[in-house]
Amino acid sequence: QVQVVESGGGLVQAGGSLRLSCTATGLTFDNYAMGWFRQAPGKEREGVAGIARDGSTRYAESVKGRFTISQDNARNTLYLQMNGLKPEDTAMYYCAAALTGGSWWSLLLPAFYTYWGQGTQVTVSS
Repeated sequence: QVQVVESGGGLVQAGGSLRLSCTATGLTFDNYAMGWFRQAPGKEREGVAGIARDGSTRYAESVKGRFTISQDNARNTLYLQMNGLKPEDTAMYYCAAALTGGSWWSLLLPAFYTYWGQGTQVTVSS
């Protein structure tokens, strides 16, 4: 059974940093595309960053240059380093795993992913 669990959220002041982690059990981590998504109250879930099996990455325009997605295959762990946080980054952040290696165009599409974590809250104060 696949289980995806996020951690690392919290409250931070604008301009600060957080690193989110995601562990996935029940699947061989480096065989699948992985992604980070977020959802703020009253808004749709949006793709933040994704990484394909071949290591290619894709970022939402709103986070380019500030967020970095990476993975440690030996530990089955995905990371999202978030720097220069803004109040508009406040949201529940979700980690997701796809059943295929993924391609650049699919990495930020929620429908592409099969397994989802429960989310970790990120709150950025102004």
